[in-house]
Amino acid sequence: MAGKVCLVTGASAGIGQAIALELLRAGHTVYGLARRVERMDVIARAGGHPIGADVTSEADLVRAVTTVLDAHGRLDVLVNNAGGVVHGAAEDVPVELARQVFEVNLFGPARLAQLVLPGMRERRSGTIVNISSIGGEIALPLGSWYYASKHALEAYSDSLRQETGPFGVRVVVVQPGIIRTGFEDGTPGELREISGHGAYAGTAEWMARRAERSLGERATGSDPLVVARLVRRIAATPAPRPRYAVGKYARLLLWLNRLLPDRLYDKMVTRQA
Repeated sequence: MAGKVCLVTGASAGIGQAIALELLRAGHTVYGLARRVERMDVIARAGGHPIGADVTSEADLVRAVTTVLDAHGRLDVLVNNAGGVVHGAAEDVPVELARQVFEVNLFGPARLAQLVLPGMRERRSGTIVNISSIGGEIALPLGSWYYASKHALEAYSDSLRQETGPFGVRVVVVQPGIIRTGFEDGTPGELREISGHGAYAGTAEWMARRAERSLGERATGSDPLVVARLVRRIAATPAPRPRYAVGKYARLLLWLNRLLPDRLYDKMVTRQA
C-alpha cells in the first residue's frame, strides 16, 4: 500500500483535507490541490505538497498534473473532491451560477481524469475516486443544479469505469451523507437571496429555516475522517466496489429514495412541517 503518489483536490478544508492527511498517514506521497494554498499549511507540515490551483482553470490543472509527473513519473491515485453548490429555485438561479457548479463538480474532475489517464493506462494501474454525495442519487427542492451536477458526475463515473476497467484503472464513486464541514454554511442566506422574494419565497424560507436547524445540529453529523478512512481503504484495495455510501444517514436516505415511489418521495421531502 505504501508509496503511492496521490493528488487530492479541494484539500484546503473539510473532507479533502481529511483525505490528504489520512493518505499521508498511510505512507503515501500526497499532493493537495486548492485555490486557498495558505489553508493547506497543515498538509505541508504533515509532509504533503500543496499546489495552489483552481479546478476550473485548464492552465492550473495542466500545471498541477505536470508538477506531479515531473517529480515522480506517475500518478497512482486521483481523488476528485473539490465541490461547489448553489441554492435556489431552478427558475431563479442565474444560468452562469449553474454553469459554475458544473465546472467545479463535473468538468474539473473530468479534465483531471483526461490528464492522468494516459499514464495510468500505460502502467495498467491507477485509481480515480470521485467524491459525489447522496445527492448523486437523491434530490431535494431548491438544489436542482447541485443535484444535477452530482447525478452527472455519477453517470460520467459509471461510463469511465466501463471504459477504463480493461486497462487496469479503477473508478470509484463515494457518496457521503451528513458530514461535519462548512460546505453548507451559506445555504440559508443564499436561499433567501436568490429565491426569497418571488414565487418560491415560501419554500425558500422553509428550506432556509430547515438549513439553519441542520447547521445548529451539525455536530451530530459524521466526522470527515470517516470519508478519509474509506478513501484510504479504496486506495489500498486491488478491486474496490464501484460505489460506497458513507456517513450519517447515507445508506438510510439512499434506501428510502430507491424504495419509495416518486410521488410519495416528493411528498415526503416537500412536506412543510
